[in-house]
Amino acid sequence: MGARRRKKGDQPGEFASRLAFWMICLMHDNPLLPFIRNPDKLLTTAGLKPGMHVLEVGCGRGAGAAIIRKEFQPAVLQAMDLDLQMIRRGRVYLPEGERKKISFYVADVMCIPARSGSLDAVFGFGILHHVPDWESALKEIVRVLKPGGVYYLEEIYPSLYQNFITRHILLHPTSNRFGSSDLKQSLEAAGLGLDYVFDLSRVGILGISTKKFIPK
Repeated sequence: MGARRRKKGDQPGEFASRLAFWMICLMHDNPLLPFIRNPDKLLTTAGLKPGMHVLEVGCGRGAGAAIIRKEFQPAVLQAMDLDLQMIRRGRVYLPEGERKKISFYVADVMCIPARSGSLDAVFGFGILHHVPDWESALKEIVRVLKPGGVYYLEEIYPSLYQNFITRHILLHPTSNRFGSSDLKQSLEAAGLGLDYVFDLSRVGILGISTKKFIPK
């Protein structure tokens, strides 16, 4: 399989996250490959069953939400993004049948419009590294999860988006950045246990985490 090229219309951060994901997924010894190839096995590992209430934060044009709906079959699927333009792009990108099954809206991950402990799962594909106060965003994600709820995360690290090349073409906060150990410590402090993780210390992380307790 050839290298992925930047697609016309991609937002810089969207392209970086996609690139990081494929860099990880294309490795021949990637332990996530069995899960990627077998969604049922991923469902079993994550403890997420069809018919649950699910949210994707930072949904962009809705590509991730469409995959979530297909593979996890939630009863309710919400997809939010801070950028109204991205929500509008979803109306064009997704077929009408898909759009009707997903509730898209504009919202900030720092203030998710959901009741505390109301969601079975939250998905975040490359969202935290765009947020200046990412620790507070993480706590907000934990707030809306039920005890035992699942947070699926994919994030990239500064060495990928703040190196001498990418820092000139990608827009990201420049301070309070997290690496592998910082993120893992913050997940634990927020009340999330990592059930599964694949981490490349200078690239990014794919993880499945569960809300173990309600942090004080």
